[in-house]
Amino acid sequence: MRQISRVAPEWWDYTTLDKELLDRAASLSVEDLQGLSRDGFTVKIYDTKEEFFLAEALEYIEAWSKATSDMPAGICGPIGPTEQLPLVAQLVNSLNFDLKNCHFWGMDEWVVDGKEADINFPLGFAKADMDLCFNKIRPELAMPKENFHFPAVDASAYTKSYDDFRCVLMQGGQGEVKHWAFNDPLKREGAYQDVPPTPEDYRKLSTRVVDLHPMTLMQNARTSGGGTVQNVPHQAVTVGPVETWKAETVSIWHPGHHDNPFGMRLTTLMISQKIIDASVPMSLLGDHPNVRFSFLRDGIGVCDVEMH
Repeated sequence: MRQISRVAPEWWDYTTLDKELLDRAASLSVEDLQGLSRDGFTVKIYDTKEEFFLAEALEYIEAWSKATSDMPAGICGPIGPTEQLPLVAQLVNSLNFDLKNCHFWGMDEWVVDGKEADINFPLGFAKADMDLCFNKIRPELAMPKENFHFPAVDASAYTKSYDDFRCVLMQGGQGEVKHWAFNDPLKREGAYQDVPPTPEDYRKLSTRVVDLHPMTLMQNARTSGGGTVQNVPHQAVTVGPVETWKAETVSIWHPGHHDNPFGMRLTTLMISQKIIDASVPMSLLGDHPNVRFSFLRDGIGVCDVEMH
């Protein structure tokens, strides 16, 4: 029998893993993290916030630079981190970069009353993308409206777009429940009462409406609403592993304030060693052919006991 979650007994999550693995992750130093790179998985560490967020923004430019009229291309981007988004707009404007052949996929969106949140929803992710980045780009350089792909409850068009256009890069962050986008662990119910889904089963999940793990609700309340968890929807529509594996590269950015020092170490170790378990969805990326983890050095922290 697997452990029962210490934080949400009705769910799977990383606290159901073997303690030896958890303790091993907690013991990793910064130097150890750097040594976890392997073929198909790169660990990069940036020394300043300026370098970190500029490098994250430049991934947009680098992905879009591969777009041509014959082969439109683009990037799937996150809301979290968001600090790179105004920098993307500034770079596009400064470089006079024409986005007419470029595409953008949103990673996820809240679901409210059975529908994806509209562009005016205060916590909305499409709203944040537009407000922080795309509305700041000069009109003559702007991406055509039809080149935006935001996930919806009816995900058919969104899913098809990954076959129609080249997704050079999927960029994201890591949540406290160890997800990318809202690929949270599943509930302990039905066939998954005693064991989590196999990695093969989880990999079959496409863009879909998901119930959010309690840790995800608390994190989003903390990072986006001053802790007002009552205002955070309990469902979202999220890009799935199916679409993620259609992205040529997956790039995860760790500034240090979305997940904690332990969580960042755990997923780095699991991906590096290909320890794949659906209770830690991020670990599934151990089977993706090209994954990059980028850390802000000051955000890596330590896992030592420190009483306050």
